[in-house]
Amino acid sequence: MVSIDNDRAILLIEDDDIDAMSVKRSLKELKVNNPLFHVENGEEALEYLADPKNIRPAIILLDINMPRMNGLEFLRAIKQDPDLKKIPIVMLTTSHEEYDKSESFSLGAAGFMVKPVEYRHFVEVIRTINLYWTLSELPDR
Repeated sequence: MVSIDNDRAILLIEDDDIDAMSVKRSLKELKVNNPLFHVENGEEALEYLADPKNIRPAIILLDINMPRMNGLEFLRAIKQDPDLKKIPIVMLTTSHEEYDKSESFSLGAAGFMVKPVEYRHFVEVIRTINLYWTLSELPDR
């Protein structure tokens, strides 16, 4: 993900301020320079994605447990939209529920990562996502 190309933007959908700050700090520590856009729930994310003035993300980091529209509801909605369904989505959640993991993959998530409590471990989770992302071949839009 190390890039300053606006075509490689990251959309973070996270309602917890501390977790959002941890993602931002981890990306900075790992020298990931992609533009990061943050919204607090699935409804705000759909509004962000519907606005043609906003940069289309190349990857979405998605929490599951959020108010208004949770991550699974958002995933279900985005994967039904032909213009948005190809954006890779990595679930980044505190959930250890097998249902959440299974449902995420059946709805088309590219990955499922459990957010650790300790910051150093959080950085390692973001490093893993970054490595996967860097090595992945993405389709042209």
